[in-house]
Amino acid sequence: MKKVFSLVLLISILISFSCKKAIQNAEQSLLQKYFDTYVIGNNFTVTLATDSATDITADYSGYTFVLLKTDEYHGPLQANKGAVQYMGTWSSNDDYSKLDISLPDSIPVFTFLTRSWRFTKKANPTLQLAPWGSDEPLVLNMTHQ
Repeated sequence: MKKVFSLVLLISILISFSCKKAIQNAEQSLLQKYFDTYVIGNNFTVTLATDSATDITADYSGYTFVLLKTDEYHGPLQANKGAVQYMGTWSSNDDYSKLDISLPDSIPVFTFLTRSWRFTKKANPTLQLAPWGSDEPLVLNMTHQ
């Protein structure tokens, strides 16, 4: 009886872990699918940028930003203004809650964008971001066209 109980307990534990892993994989798959569908390869414009309650959205007039994919969590970032293209990089963590943006520091308007951001809202078509790990009063909204 003890051996049967131990065997049933072991099987229950294994099933529990495999179900939990399956749920995590399904959630990861949905997050990845969202990111691949609504973020990667789309042209984004800055529709709101505030730095300490100062609206700096106009600084990004005419720019489009495109995240391209090298792998699931990294890739090049194109910033385009007219015929001029600037290259940078992006990366994300495994649950797509963080977006690291790196653009050339020689372009002053990119200083605000170049940082670690956290998603405060992932809606289609607008991504809302705030600084990662900070309570700085910065807001960035990017909308895909």
